[in-house]
Amino acid sequence: MPARHPLLASVQPVADALGATVVGKSRLRSDDIPLEWEGVVVGGLRLPDQGPGLPQLLAAVEAELGGPLSGMSREQKQVAVAKLNERGAFRYRKAVEDIADALGVSRFTVYNYLNARG
Repeated sequence: MPARHPLLASVQPVADALGATVVGKSRLRSDDIPLEWEGVVVGGLRLPDQGPGLPQLLAAVEAELGGPLSGMSREQKQVAVAKLNERGAFRYRKAVEDIADALGVSRFTVYNYLNARG
């Protein structure tokens, strides 16, 4: 069995503290955080499952507000962003982009909605 890459060994204490898992390059998934050594991906950090994923959170807010997020008024979209923020939706990687797509607005607009309620 080949020796574990030194980068993977060095981030193990951080992974343990976060409840995450260090994975080798061959086990990487698209939702893992890639770990690079001198420009080469040698493994990744897999964060723990943190409850419902972003698609489930989006669907729940749509159901609660009564329709597709993209068809809502500006005020409804602001409420939706506030609800998503309260439920931790923005902790996911690329959440702002995905939420902007679901709302049919730009990332900049999502940030404005967050700041308006902030």
